Amino acid sequence: MPKLTLSFISAFNERVEPLMNGTIKAEGIELIPTYSHPAETFWRQLKFGEFEVAEMSMSSYLIAKSQGSDMIALPVFPSRRLFQTEISYHVDSGVTEPGDLAGKRLGVAEYQQTAALWIRGILEHDFGVSQFKVHWYMERSEEMSHGGATGFKPPAGISFNRIAPNKSLASTLLDHELDAAHIASPWVLRANALDRSSRHTGSATDWSKIKPLFPDRMAEAARFQKQHKFLPVNHTYIIRGDIYEKHPWVAFNLYNGFVRAKALARENLVENIPSALFFGPEYLNRTEEIIGEDPFPYGIKANEAMLETITAYSYEQGLTPKKMNFKELFAESTLDL
Repeated sequence: MPKLTLSFISAFNERVEPLMNGTIKAEGIELIPTYSHPAETFWRQLKFGEFEVAEMSMSSYLIAKSQGSDMIALPVFPSRRLFQTEISYHVDSGVTEPGDLAGKRLGVAEYQQTAALWIRGILEHDFGVSQFKVHWYMERSEEMSHGGATGFKPPAGISFNRIAPNKSLASTLLDHELDAAHIASPWVLRANALDRSSRHTGSATDWSKIKPLFPDRMAEAARFQKQHKFLPVNHTYIIRGDIYEKHPWVAFNLYNGFVRAKALARENLVENIPSALFFGPEYLNRTEEIIGEDPFPYGIKANEAMLETITAYSYEQGLTPKKMNFKELFAESTLDL
């Protein structure tokens, strides 16, 4: 019997790569991979439904499902981050700790994205900063945003603004037009500062005025893990509705493929630590001490606390009209895993 051929779009991820490159096969399925940056992937999938299997923003998925979008998720979460530790602030803002963000201008790439969802929820529930006390600034234009594809409107009572279309989060923060911003990679800030230093005198001073909200990311990771017993999920994977309806067996077989791909990546983790990272094994040991041997658990049972939290945050923040439940979100054959 010939295998079912499915188009599959995802960013590179070492826990998914064995499935993308064919080292691991999902039984009865031949995947045709396309590598794409998540921001582009989600926009394309939400707007056009181009691919039969796709990486998907957890927040945008909750919103799309609440609107009746025809897709179903697998409880596969290979991308997790401590988003609150990726916030940087300008020293002239008066911000030195999370509680100081009340009343301040905080920039995010996109209001409805998963990173912003977690940031708002964690600031409110862990640090007492109400989402209604922050002036939110969004970087992406409506035309190219996930919200543009799902019909996003700012929730009532939220102070919502957009940064200038000719600016970025990094440049706006450096110019102190924002007090703080979520910029996932410090290299974005660094590159922006270097570019400015080539065009403006005194730009090095600008860079020195940008500080991380959490200088010790590992300490904040330990606090969060102890309190919540999970790390925030960023993305999941979805199957387009027409494929799932016609071939429901695909969900279980794909899930098993993802599980085996992650296991293979784990087996090869130590030997894949770059040789230039002299203290890689020590860093790995410390990471495991803080967050456990498997920071990326799959399945519903291992992720109930996380799923309860993210669905509650989405509803609290006005992104979904109700608190979504697991049976609406994940393929039936995976609900007991």
